[in-house]
Amino acid sequence: MGTDVDVADDRWLRGVRAALTAQFEEQTARLTQLTADTGDPGEVDTQAALVAATRRSLEQITGALTRLAEGRYGVCEGCAAPMPRERLEVLPHARFCVPCQSRRGR
Repeated sequence: MGTDVDVADDRWLRGVRAALTAQFEEQTARLTQLTADTGDPGEVDTQAALVAATRRSLEQITGALTRLAEGRYGVCEGCAAPMPRERLEVLPHARFCVPCQSRRGR
């Protein structure tokens, strides 16, 4: 079993916050580019899917940054247990531990 998130590990949490902030900036720039690009009319569906995926990514990142700011980062929203750090290193915007995510079906 992995190490649970230690909210006292400020250095690690600062690194997570910095990485999420950088991802937020990248995704915001991507969304700006996607919505400004008129592109090929034949690829409207593809562009719409990219815009939707980018917006979803921004929502996930914003949620993780909010949980960090509120001191709830790394706590499963399903069972309130601390999540293993390894899970958050792989999926920094994770809201649920693996068992709870499995029960949710996604």
